[in-house]
Amino acid sequence: MSFNTFGHLFRVTTFGESHGPALGCVVDGCPPRIPLEAADIQERLDRRRPGQSRFTTQRREPDAVKILSGVFADPQSGAQVTTGTPIALLIENTDQRSKDYAEIRDAYRPGHADYTYDAKYGLRDYRGGGRSSARETAARVAAGAIARKVVPGLVVRAALIQVGRLRIDRARWDWAEIDRNPLFCPDATAAEAFAAHLDEVRKAGSSVGAVVEVVAEGVPVGLGAPVYGKLDADLAAALMGINAVKGVEIGAGFEAAALSGEENADEMRMGNDGAPRFLSNQAGGVLGGISTGQPVVARFAVKPTSSILTPRATVTRFGEETDLLTKGRHDPCVGIRAVPVAEAMVACVIADHYLRHRAQVGDTPAWPFTRPAGSPEQVPLPESKASR
Repeated sequence: MSFNTFGHLFRVTTFGESHGPALGCVVDGCPPRIPLEAADIQERLDRRRPGQSRFTTQRREPDAVKILSGVFADPQSGAQVTTGTPIALLIENTDQRSKDYAEIRDAYRPGHADYTYDAKYGLRDYRGGGRSSARETAARVAAGAIARKVVPGLVVRAALIQVGRLRIDRARWDWAEIDRNPLFCPDATAAEAFAAHLDEVRKAGSSVGAVVEVVAEGVPVGLGAPVYGKLDADLAAALMGINAVKGVEIGAGFEAAALSGEENADEMRMGNDGAPRFLSNQAGGVLGGISTGQPVVARFAVKPTSSILTPRATVTRFGEETDLLTKGRHDPCVGIRAVPVAEAMVACVIADHYLRHRAQVGDTPAWPFTRPAGSPEQVPLPESKASR
């Protein structure tokens, strides 16, 4: 099975299966002399770790990370820093219950990748989905913890903004609230409604979908490249690559189709700091595939967990029709633990584009540019609503 690596200069290769002895990743291309301790990575993994609430799988995994290579003690400060060589990270599996999956050894779970893996490779690891399991995302979160350190001033945060048909009220958005509830929800009132709904779903043995929003602040202007290296295209691919994600949008996204040209255009004025000041952010921080310096905003939809206790019609790998219900420990809503995964994927993409930009362009050109001598002054346009 190929295609286990993503990124160009900041490259991440993940390995391991849900019920194997361990999983992990190798991060290649990380610059040297960046302070890095296992605790920096563990902090992020603990947010994704299963079994922390009744709303996620009750599989008990400590997700303790080990740094196997790529770090060394700085001879001057004594602090552990990156060396510029590949950083290998290992996370051992300690709570596998493979017997839970014995009954689906030969039957395909509807909505899962069981059939497609078998049809493509002629075999599949039925224990928790093997490589297709969301357990693999622990390695991505570990890599994302390193990526955050590559771009100075980068802050990436994500939130659960919809569960099923229930949505947050954006007027109550509070980033601090995310750490006060187990759902990563920025709206305390909506978090209570989400929890009540998830309790009903969980008791019924069913599942529900969700929407997650990611916001990256401190993104330098100029990241991304036309035509086939667009920042938003790579972000969409990275988020779409998260398990169970079925749709991605940047900025206003699909809502932009309902806007007028006047509403959608992010008008500009000069800020007091000498940089452009955008009056809105319908573009989600990306224009022409290149970052504007505004917050990069993305959203994605997660389908309901396919492992449910309601019997579903399916077939076996031998061409027999049957009905199947999936036992074991599963998330009633995978969107919850997708929040830290989303942060990690966005951080990795931005770190990769930051290094690519630095390699190609070096220092960003000084802006604004100096008007050439003898060139005509800009003719003032009629006063716009933005200047009133």
